Amino acid sequence: MTQPKLLAPILPYLAVWAGLFLFKNAWLALALFHLAIILVLFVARPNIPFGTLIQNKNPKWILLNMLIGGVSGPALYLLWNVFGVVPDLSSRLAALGLSGRVWIPFIAYFSFVNPFIEEYFWRGFLGSDAKGFYPGDLVYAGYHALVLAGKAPLEVVVFGVSCLTFVGWFWRQAAREDSGLLASVLGHMAADFAILFTVYRVCMS
Repeated sequence: MTQPKLLAPILPYLAVWAGLFLFKNAWLALALFHLAIILVLFVARPNIPFGTLIQNKNPKWILLNMLIGGVSGPALYLLWNVFGVVPDLSSRLAALGLSGRVWIPFIAYFSFVNPFIEEYFWRGFLGSDAKGFYPGDLVYAGYHALVLAGKAPLEVVVFGVSCLTFVGWFWRQAAREDSGLLASVLGHMAADFAILFTVYRVCMS
């Protein structure tokens, strides 16, 4: 990654940190995260058409990405106890403003808006045609450690970041092979919805 691109994720990282640990509000963390990304893109002005977000050449990439993203929720549910998720997760999330009816609009926004913003930023602006590992894959995964911190043991957080590094690599390969971001956007949607819905069901049960 070039130096400007290495610096680009700093503001989004700080936004997530401020929202979760300073203001202790999940909605604010997400809003600040998106605003930070938009600000970085406004300053950088990447020459990437927004149309690439809905560009797809081969439907197999859509199906494969959505399948991989969709199984993340059931996998999380089956491995919940293995991962050692804190027993008071529901109260911790409630302290961040996620409780009751707030969950539904949060899941909807996170699942159907967030993927467009993130994919344009991580796989578009900060993307690469490299077939092997690319630092941007880890940088994308890294901010999730802030989200997972305090909700599972350290080794599970490291495992989660490792898995997300691979997922970031895979979505980047899909974007490269498919010459567009639609497949990775829909895969991201499937993953976000499946995971958040699983957390919601467990916390509300």
